[in-house]
Amino acid sequence: MELDWNHNKNTGLFVPEILYCSYREEGVTIGRTKEFDKERVLHEAMLVFWEKGYEATSIPDLLKAMGLSRSSLYETFADKQTLYVEAIHHYKKIGQNKRNLLVNAPSAKVGIRQYFDQHITSAFNEDLPKGCLITNATIDMDSPDEELRKLIRDRFEGLEQSFYELLHKGQQTGEIDPKKDIKVLSHLLLNLNHSINVICKVKSDKKVVHDMINTVIEML
Repeated sequence: MELDWNHNKNTGLFVPEILYCSYREEGVTIGRTKEFDKERVLHEAMLVFWEKGYEATSIPDLLKAMGLSRSSLYETFADKQTLYVEAIHHYKKIGQNKRNLLVNAPSAKVGIRQYFDQHITSAFNEDLPKGCLITNATIDMDSPDEELRKLIRDRFEGLEQSFYELLHKGQQTGEIDPKKDIKVLSHLLLNLNHSINVICKVKSDKKVVHDMINTVIEML
């Protein structure tokens, strides 16, 4: 599917129509009163955190991107940390479509290939923030906030479980060698997923990453 890109005037970022259209409303007033689409302003905050990281994102950065007054931001989200956690929840919800490629795959290898093809395309897209908000949050995480830590843990464990269940189906159908330790393989795929999010920040050659995925699939 070809994506229709929209330019965000506040952040300077381009966001796919599939991500952006749900949050574009006609006639929304954002001012001192709480007359705004919470999901839309949360989406804008997510993009800023994704681009800059938690520590480098300032309150003025968020106010500009979200189009809110300081009082509206604090009234709605309490503080920067709470907003960050909500932004990660929002990011997870958007990313569910990619996870569904594993859940609804016709076969293990097809599902894994489709998932990583989409993941690589997104990770190397020059019009989106680099990497993954969850991976970035993990690398930068020095917060004692248990809710944030649990959110990241749940994300990792959920994706690994999706890989495991797909590999298990593959063993049941004979597609995957029954002698393979699919627990180890699912952990390998999880780490491969997050390594791509880091690699894309320093390399621009997608072919190298696709070759890596092909090698892993041949191992199954």
